Amino acid sequence: MLQQLFSPSVQHTLDVVGIFVFAISGALLAVRKNFDVFGIAVLAEVTALGGGLFRDVIIGALPPAAFTDLGYFLTPLLATLVVFFLHPHVERIQTAVLVFDAAGLGLFCVSGTTKAYDYGLGLTASATLGMATAVGGGVLRDVLANEVPSLLRWDRDLYAVPAIVGATMVVLCIRYDALSPLTSGLAAVTAFVLRLLAMRFHWRAPRAWNRRSTVSEE
Repeated sequence: MLQQLFSPSVQHTLDVVGIFVFAISGALLAVRKNFDVFGIAVLAEVTALGGGLFRDVIIGALPPAAFTDLGYFLTPLLATLVVFFLHPHVERIQTAVLVFDAAGLGLFCVSGTTKAYDYGLGLTASATLGMATAVGGGVLRDVLANEVPSLLRWDRDLYAVPAIVGATMVVLCIRYDALSPLTSGLAAVTAFVLRLLAMRFHWRAPRAWNRRSTVSEE
């Protein structure tokens, strides 16, 4: 189905761009944690490829694309070099990095959902795996950096919700035989815009209703 939506060269280019941006976010966190160059590279690789690796293992697409396409593996290393030598400059364009990260989120939730469906998963499972493709690398990044994953923190702007919305749009289009480059692009743009709006207006998921807790919040 992916081949029907985009040509292989276009799909590969989109994947590499998304991988690079995700790797930048992982490498920046490693710098903030004072990791050495090896730690920076590991966090960049995990952030960029973790979601796709998880998806491919679950659906049985083995060996995973991250190990069969050298470009996928080398792109995070390029991001590592950029951040290692230029991280003060990269930090100054953090807003731009977040915008590209949001774009990667939109692209990966769509590609992850369609690939899962191609391998025989049902619509609900495909949407779930599409969301996991988009956010899984960030969860692994935070765990390795000894932080509570941003995905689970109430004080962080919505991240998984835009991916869920994008993935849901894809499976609805599949269900009603309306998936095309236009509708898949619309799903990716919707996830992208929702993430940007969440960052702009600090939209957050609600916590437990009528919450009463004596535990101090961190």
